Amino acid sequence: MLRTALAASAVVAALLAPTTARPQQTAHGIPALTDQDGRVLTLRGWNIEDKVNRGEKALTAITERHFRDMRAKGFDFARLLVFWDDLEPQPGRYSQTYLRKIERLLDWAARYDVKVVIDAHQDVFGPAFGHRGIPEWATRTDGLPFTAHPDDWFAEYYEPAVQRAFTHLYQDQDLQRAQARAWRVLASRFAHHPAVLGYDLINEPMGELRQGEDLPAAARRIEHDQLTPMYNRLAASVRSADRDAWVFVEPTPIVGEGVPTGLGRIDDPKVVYAPHFYNAAMEAGADYDPGAGWIAAYEHAVTEYPKRYNVPIVIGEWGPPNSSLPNMKRFYRDAMRSLGRYSSGWAGYVWCYGGGYCAVDDSGAFRTNKELTAQPYAEAVAGTIRSASYDPADDVYRMTYRAARHGLRLTELSLPPRSWRITADGNAVVLRRAEGKAWVLAAPGSEVTITIRSSGPKCRSAPTAGRSPARYLGVRLSRCWSLAPLRRRR
Repeated sequence: MLRTALAASAVVAALLAPTTARPQQTAHGIPALTDQDGRVLTLRGWNIEDKVNRGEKALTAITERHFRDMRAKGFDFARLLVFWDDLEPQPGRYSQTYLRKIERLLDWAARYDVKVVIDAHQDVFGPAFGHRGIPEWATRTDGLPFTAHPDDWFAEYYEPAVQRAFTHLYQDQDLQRAQARAWRVLASRFAHHPAVLGYDLINEPMGELRQGEDLPAAARRIEHDQLTPMYNRLAASVRSADRDAWVFVEPTPIVGEGVPTGLGRIDDPKVVYAPHFYNAAMEAGADYDPGAGWIAAYEHAVTEYPKRYNVPIVIGEWGPPNSSLPNMKRFYRDAMRSLGRYSSGWAGYVWCYGGGYCAVDDSGAFRTNKELTAQPYAEAVAGTIRSASYDPADDVYRMTYRAARHGLRLTELSLPPRSWRITADGNAVVLRRAEGKAWVLAAPGSEVTITIRSSGPKCRSAPTAGRSPARYLGVRLSRCWSLAPLRRRR
C-alpha cells in the first residue's frame, strides 16, 4: 500500500513539473484563458473584500476561513479588493504594512489552491466622497458640488465633483504617473506569488458627461478616449515588473444594460476583458424578468469586444442583492448557462457571511438559490476542448477534449462537496488526490470524454493493459472515483 502510494505521488510530482506548452485554440470565437503551461482555465469564484476597515485594521475582516470555505465548495478563484488609499495614504509613501497584509491573504489563497486577481477597487472614486479607492490627495474637483445619496449610492457617480475627479485622474500627468507607480509597486511585490493570476487595473471606471450627451454615448467616448490610454499606461507599468500575469480591463458599468463598449485595443499580450454583469432593475430590488431579454442583450454586447480584439473574457462581478425572490432560481440557471457559453469564468459578488449580497450565511451555508453556482467543472484542461456542458436536472457534467501532445498533461476537475462518480473514456485515467478535486491524465493527442455524475459507487481499478497511460507510467490507477462530501475543517 505504501509503495503504491509513493509511486502514485511520484507520478503526480513528475506531471506537475514545468514544461513547454503550445498555445490553445479558441472556443466560440473568443480565446480561452490559459495558464503558463498552456492549459485552458475556467475560473469560478467570488469577490473577497473588506471595505469597512482601513489603516492599521485594513483587510482584517478577511480571514483564512474565506479561502478555505470557498475551495471546499468547489470554487477556485477570488477577486481580491485592494484600495489605493490604503496602499499610498500620502503621495509617494507606500504602506509596507498594507502590502504584508495583502501577502498574507495571498498565502492563504495559495494554501487552498485558489487563484487570485488583485483588483484596484474604487466606489464613487474614493474617500473624498465617503467611499474607498483613489486617495483624497489625488482627488481634484475644481470646487464642483457633491451631494450624497445614501439611499442610492450609485447615483453619486453622476455628481459633478465625482465626474470631474475622474477627468483629472485620466488627464493630469502627475496623477497618471502616480497611478502607474502604485501599480508598479503592487506588481513588483507580488509578481512571483503562486496565487496571483493577474491584476484588475480599476474597478467600474466612470467619467464626466458632456452637456447634451446621453449615457451610452458618454460611456463609449470615455472608454475610447480616456480608459483605453489609461489601460495602456497601467499595463505597461505592470509589465515592467511582472511579465507573466494577466491584466484585466473593465468597461464602464453601462455595459450591464446591453451597451457595447467603446474600449479600444490594449497593447499587451495578456489582456482579459472583465465586464460586470448587473441589471439596474434587479439592483434596485426587482425580481428577474425572464421575458425581458436582458441576459441575451448583455451576452450580445459583451462578446463584441473580446471577438474584435481576440482576448479572453472573465466576468468580474455578478449576482443580485436579493436571491430569494420568486424568479431567482430561473435567473441563476439562465445566468450560469449564459456565462458558460462565452466566458472563461466569473467572480460572484460577494463571499461574505450574512445577508444581502453575501454568498453564504453566518454558518457558511449557501443563501437561497446561490447553491446553483456550485457545479462540477474543469479548472484546467490540458488540451483543446471540443464540448463542455452541465445538466442541472440530472446533475451531470460532460466534457470532451483532445489531449495536448506537448507540455503538462494533467487536467484538473473541481467538484462541489457532494458524492461524485467520475469516468474518463479514451486513453485517460482519473487520479484522485484530494476530496473535492480530481486530476485526469490522458495520452498525448487522444480524444477524451469526462463524465461527472452525482452519487455513484466507487469504480474498480483499471487494468494496465493496452494503450492505457497507466501502463507506460508503470502504476495501477483508478478509472473513476466516488468522491465523498468534503467536511469543512474548523
